[in-house]
Amino acid sequence: MELWINPRCGKSRAAVNALREAGASYTVRRYLEQPPSPEELVAVLARLGLEPWEITRTDEPVAGELGLRDPQAWPRDAASRDRWIATLAEHPILIQRPIVSTDDGRAVIARTPEALQAILPVR
Repeated sequence: MELWINPRCGKSRAAVNALREAGASYTVRRYLEQPPSPEELVAVLARLGLEPWEITRTDEPVAGELGLRDPQAWPRDAASRDRWIATLAEHPILIQRPIVSTDDGRAVIARTPEALQAILPVR
């Protein structure tokens, strides 16, 4: 498993603790220090079954500066998908966290204990 976290985020720390308690094998990626490439974002979006605007933290100050809340400037459609992905790669603070990707191809945004439990290995 790979866990994308921001160590300052309480939900990220909770996910790390839950994985540790479950005895899961995982690696941590501090995605603000090691931002994902556009290609990595495309892959994780496919695993999540989501679109880039669905994993965007629009309450972040940079989202406001970029105008991401304005659907006229930032349409949520297939034609705008690459633009959203490029922006997430350039500004990783905008990516929801934590994201857990499993070795079998599944992924979740583990903001709730239930989401994380859904991908933990059964013991």
